[in-house]
Amino acid sequence: MGGEGSMLAAINSLKNNRSLLSKRKERSALGGSYSNVKLAKFPKATPEQLKEIRNRTIKENRKTRTKIMLCFVLFLVLTSIFLYLI
Repeated sequence: MGGEGSMLAAINSLKNNRSLLSKRKERSALGGSYSNVKLAKFPKATPEQLKEIRNRTIKENRKTRTKIMLCFVLFLVLTSIFLYLI
């Protein structure tokens, strides 16, 4: 019957994948205990600081949006000029 070779290849592939999975569990990067780790204390933000951060991020987002729009418009203009000349 046909298909024995392909089934053997599938079985070998499953065995190889299973062996890789067991090795991956042994080499976990975050093994160990975190009982001796001290957590850092961060100061609380005041409402004025939060407003300042909010305003600053709004301004930065506005600047990046205008830059992206200018680049897009420039690309459209250059593309239309190029297509007109062809």
